[in-house]
Amino acid sequence: MKRKKFRPIDLTFMALFAALMGVGANIAQFLVIGGLPITLQTFFSIMAGALLGSRLGSLSMALYTLIGLVGAPVFAQFTGGPAILIKPTFGFILSYILVSWIVGKIVETAKDPGFSRFLIACMVGLAINYFLGTNYMYFAYKFWADAPEGFTYGMAWLLMVPPLPKDVLLTVLTAVMAPRIYKAIHRSGSLSNQSAA
Repeated sequence: MKRKKFRPIDLTFMALFAALMGVGANIAQFLVIGGLPITLQTFFSIMAGALLGSRLGSLSMALYTLIGLVGAPVFAQFTGGPAILIKPTFGFILSYILVSWIVGKIVETAKDPGFSRFLIACMVGLAINYFLGTNYMYFAYKFWADAPEGFTYGMAWLLMVPPLPKDVLLTVLTAVMAPRIYKAIHRSGSLSNQSAA
């Protein structure tokens, strides 16, 4: 199977979601709980996979990550550069690529995905984000970052409690909004996300 070449509309959607990730990272830049910035990045990474599909969605997240790694201030609290690699929150950034890919794959397995399919896909994406991000954060704190006094694996998960209601609400909202937007985009043949013979 040979993939279709990127068209200008594909590149536009990828750039759009990479930009939305930068906005989502800093829309609440001053809200930090336990060293963990509260952002809208999980929402946009899930939305990218749901609307663009596995290929373009994950590539848009990879583009966002690369833009930040080369120094553009697109990560939380307007940070950027390779120093993010050793920060405890980098696991969440890495997870966005896989989240978008998995969400897109789940949606793509249905010929005409509806709310239930999007809800399952989005919730799986949220679970992946929390699992990978929290485990990376724990190991970073234990092995190379300055961990809070008496830091444990349970404490790492407790840090994820404050943003959880916001992320669950936005994930459900994504599942509600996505079917109509998805159908509009894909009915018009706007995206070349699928493989072509």
